[in-house]
Amino acid sequence: MPFDDRLHAEDPLGEALHFLRVTGSFYCRSELTEPWGLTMPAWADCMWFHVVTAGRCRLDVEGAEPRWLQQGDLALVPNGRGHVLRSGPGVITPDVTGLEHEFQNRYAILRHGGGGAATTLVCGAVRLDHPAAHHILPVLPVVIHLGPSASPQAEWMQSTLRLVAVEAAEMRPGGEAIITRLSDVLVIQALRSWIETDPAAQRGWLGALRDRQIGRAISLIHRDPARDWTVASLANELAMSRSAFAARFTELVDEPAMRYLTRWRMQTARTLLTEDGATVAEVAGRLGYRSEAAFSRAYKRVIGVPPSASARGRAPVSATGPVS
Repeated sequence: MPFDDRLHAEDPLGEALHFLRVTGSFYCRSELTEPWGLTMPAWADCMWFHVVTAGRCRLDVEGAEPRWLQQGDLALVPNGRGHVLRSGPGVITPDVTGLEHEFQNRYAILRHGGGGAATTLVCGAVRLDHPAAHHILPVLPVVIHLGPSASPQAEWMQSTLRLVAVEAAEMRPGGEAIITRLSDVLVIQALRSWIETDPAAQRGWLGALRDRQIGRAISLIHRDPARDWTVASLANELAMSRSAFAARFTELVDEPAMRYLTRWRMQTARTLLTEDGATVAEVAGRLGYRSEAAFSRAYKRVIGVPPSASARGRAPVSATGPVS
């Protein structure tokens, strides 16, 4: 087995995280003075993040306890949930998209508030572009809140947060580009930290990736979805019996292996159609379908719309929200 294949076979979870790409993103540096409040609208298929680079604020998300974010904290609000940031309880919270911003491509600057004590935030709405995201996002908690701690991973993140704070304060030439790229890294790092530490991440699809045999099978499907996989061929790769493999895969992943393979192919196809601009015929060929018609039938059955509809629906995230 080639060295790269051996490396991925030993770490299917790391491979899945490696696949994730932050795309279609919008970023904003907010200079806020008390009293101030902001409502972040619900944006489908997006993940909000907030980095406190100076001061503090209160975060309110339906389904979670209110919490205070301090300087050096990072909060993720997955799955496009609307939420509120404010300087304190009872403060009016206008919709952030209705306030005046200074725009620089995908980067914006917001100045808002009543002139009191200052808080500075770097915020953004991002999409995770890969079929792996469709498995990770549904199992995430309402809020992921990361603050300072003594672990080496936390120190790495705090160093990155400090660099974001420096760039946000000085805004030297190229500062917007540095902040956006560091923010992308922080989002992936925060997800990895949650996966490594939260017991909820030990179950379901994420737990299956940690299983020595089933994780290997999932990795094989991910890396070569066009191959003519069968339950027998996957079991043979793992030196398992067909029946034992089928039962264990369904137990850990909560669906049969062939259904998982089809869903992964169609999620990959949706990414290729909507993000990479591939044609329906190209995607059908790349995923091993002998005819465009067979691929289209499978796509509509799994995704719910014809592949041509996904190709027509390509759109980036704009400064005022996702365009559909």
